[in-house]
Amino acid sequence: MPASTHTVTNQPPPLVDYDIFAADPALTEAVARHASPEHAEAVRAELSELGLGAGSAEAQEWGRQANEVPPVLRTHDRYGHRIDEVEFHPAWHRLLDRAVGAGLTDAWSRPDGQLRRTAGFYVWSQVEAGHGCPVSMTHAAVPALRREPEVAAEWEPLLSSHAYEPGLDRPARSKAGAIAGMGMTEKQGGSDVRANTTVAVPLAGAGGGEYALTGHKWFCSAPMSDVFLVLAQVAGEGAGDAGEAGGGAGAAGGGPGEQGLTCFLVPRVLPDGTRNTFRIQRLKDKLGNRSNASSEVEFDGTTWARRVGEVGRGVATIIEMVAATRLDCVTGSAALMRQAVAQAAHHTTHRSAFGGLLADKPLMQNVLADLALESEAATALTMRLASAFDAAQGDGEGAKQERALLRLAVPAAKYWVTKRCTPVVGEALECLGGNGYVEESGMPRLLRESPLNSIWEGSGNVQALDLLRALQRSPEALNAFLEEIGRARGADHRLDAAVKDLLNELSDLDGIEARARRLVERMAQVLQGSLLVRYAPSAVADAYCASRLGGDWGTAFGTLPHTLDLRSLADRARPEVP
Repeated sequence: MPASTHTVTNQPPPLVDYDIFAADPALTEAVARHASPEHAEAVRAELSELGLGAGSAEAQEWGRQANEVPPVLRTHDRYGHRIDEVEFHPAWHRLLDRAVGAGLTDAWSRPDGQLRRTAGFYVWSQVEAGHGCPVSMTHAAVPALRREPEVAAEWEPLLSSHAYEPGLDRPARSKAGAIAGMGMTEKQGGSDVRANTTVAVPLAGAGGGEYALTGHKWFCSAPMSDVFLVLAQVAGEGAGDAGEAGGGAGAAGGGPGEQGLTCFLVPRVLPDGTRNTFRIQRLKDKLGNRSNASSEVEFDGTTWARRVGEVGRGVATIIEMVAATRLDCVTGSAALMRQAVAQAAHHTTHRSAFGGLLADKPLMQNVLADLALESEAATALTMRLASAFDAAQGDGEGAKQERALLRLAVPAAKYWVTKRCTPVVGEALECLGGNGYVEESGMPRLLRESPLNSIWEGSGNVQALDLLRALQRSPEALNAFLEEIGRARGADHRLDAAVKDLLNELSDLDGIEARARRLVERMAQVLQGSLLVRYAPSAVADAYCASRLGGDWGTAFGTLPHTLDLRSLADRARPEVP
């Protein structure tokens, strides 16, 4: 008797109920490499617990629900009162609750804080990427707030708390924890924040630190947050523009002669329990990142704000915040790549075609190995940056060296890793064939998400120009970068040749801006290659140097030299599911 037409055969089981952390050798090895010996065991246990949660069927379902039921803006209540609230599916709050509870907003004071937090962000982002936006900004707001110790004393304990308490029913100071957002971008300026037109006017009798804001923000992230960092122009009379390079305003500034782009803290609920004026005009209808409410907001002259940092030094105040959120862009893209490659490797391990498993076919092994190589290089670089953030805390020579390295390595990594995300996810989707193009596979959500981190916190051109600026202004940054890649000198002739070519590029200033992308790409690849040569299995390092640095590579994934150990590369990327 023929089998039922509805019998399901040759379909892989779902990739759930496994430890996302433990199943990723590139990540576990990097954490073990960079963690302090006295904290390594605790860090691993913490990340494994989070990895089991991230790999659970329950958490994966939360991610699906949060994206299928996107947030809804409620500007008014039933009686016509302005409320400016955003409603989320309960799954969104469950995701944020677990992220905050896992310490993903608490890194600046814990041992190995940046390393464990970055690794945790990498793991938990594989569940769902959209809720990572408020997690990232809450984490990154802390160094900016520390420019004003009094403000930091009030807000840092709330932002680094492991308690998630949503809602605008009471002031943040009466909560066990708070979430932060940002309002930097305006419609006329985009990345050029110095073109911002939002105006801050000092409030009379407020002691110089309180202002009223008037303006419009084209992109305001996470508008349901408790507090925001906002850039605005302080208008003054009788003085020139202090500017970012100037030095006119002191820490106790705010007087009538001071002006320029300045950073402000804007709470949603004021200390007396009333709502601050924070008009959400609309939510953006985005390609991806559907669970996250990106908005346009207006301040109408009655919005209360507290100055953070010096007047006219707004960019200088938020610069560490920008570095932290750029690292999260790198981490988020590395996480997307890892999840896409894991799904492809899992699918091909269980799917048969043409007389055998897809994973056993030589050409599929080449594709999987190539994808795995890109993913592992991104992971190694991400975790090296996280360890540098930890080591950069302090005043010693080692801390100064790491800060100098980050000045070049962060924009290089932000440029390159986020650029590689979309082609990796697209090729991984194709490994699933038509199944990968169907929403239920989860791969389309990854693909829609993949371009975003390249845009957030400065697009590719902004990163390339920022790196050129660092090369011109901070010679110690180039020295730190060269010292870092020099630690692998002599280990692989292709890496040595690539470093030599890079030095030639750096010595030629002709047309440097027009070829900035090429330069940044090469710097990122050389940095990745040096890390893999030093730390990765020989098969991984050999494949990377042969293809990315040695030129033995095609123009699409799956074009590695056939003489490489392709099976071991593919097997290394395959998650083990109990």
